Amino acid sequence: MAMISVQQHDFDPGCELSALTDGRTDIGAAVSFVGLVRDVAGNENVSAMTLEHYPGMTERQLEKIASDAAERWPLDGVRIIHRFGRLLAGDRIVLVITLSAHRRAAFEACDYIMDFLKSRAPFWKREETDGGEKWVAAKAGDEDDLGRW
Repeated sequence: MAMISVQQHDFDPGCELSALTDGRTDIGAAVSFVGLVRDVAGNENVSAMTLEHYPGMTERQLEKIASDAAERWPLDGVRIIHRFGRLLAGDRIVLVITLSAHRRAAFEACDYIMDFLKSRAPFWKREETDGGEKWVAAKAGDEDDLGRW
């Protein structure tokens, strides 16, 4: 049910959504989230971000997150794309699409998946700022978000 991609190349959210929904009459809601590279972190300008991951382990963790969501909500499809490599400010990083017969399930599942991707997916981020390169540390707020679930 879940389609997972960890890739360097960009994606088209509209095409991905159409591929999941065109011709389907069994779903009532499709919720999507697209994460982008911001040009500011804290009080520093960010020109680019490099994301590294551990192939194999990353895909398994994303599959587990999607599977856990499908156990909690009645989902009819999940699509996760997460990019790696060097991305410029404004580039797309992540796409999550959840499909369900009902909007509430699709919204909550998408939010759940993003919370767990942010805190549990094995990606390491390094920002290029005016002050040089630096690794991005985990944020306490991201961990706090997991407490909702």
